[in-house]
Amino acid sequence: QVQLVESGGGLVQAGGSLRLSCAASGSIFSINAMGWYRQAPGKQRELVAAITSGGNTNYADSVKGRFTISRDNARNTVYLQMNSLKPEDTAVYLCNADRVYLTVRYSTRDVWGQGTQVTVSS
Repeated sequence: QVQLVESGGGLVQAGGSLRLSCAASGSIFSINAMGWYRQAPGKQRELVAAITSGGNTNYADSVKGRFTISRDNARNTVYLQMNSLKPEDTAVYLCNADRVYLTVRYSTRDVWGQGTQVTVSS
């Protein structure tokens, strides 16, 4: 069984920074793309940033230039460095793994963490 555990959320003033971490645990052979999503009250879940196993990244337009996603494949961990935070960044941030290989042939898809709250005060 694979689990994703997020950490690093909290309360910060506008203009501040936070660094989120998401660690995958279990008997993991490899992980394809990983990403961060967010969901604010009354809004749909949206993709914030994603990164492939090879390091290719993509970002939502609203966070480009402010957020940076990275990963440590050896630790099965993905990070989200968030700078110049705005009140509109307030949301629950969720980690996702697109496909997790438990062996060379066996994989499980679409694994989600429980989420971590990020609150940005004005």
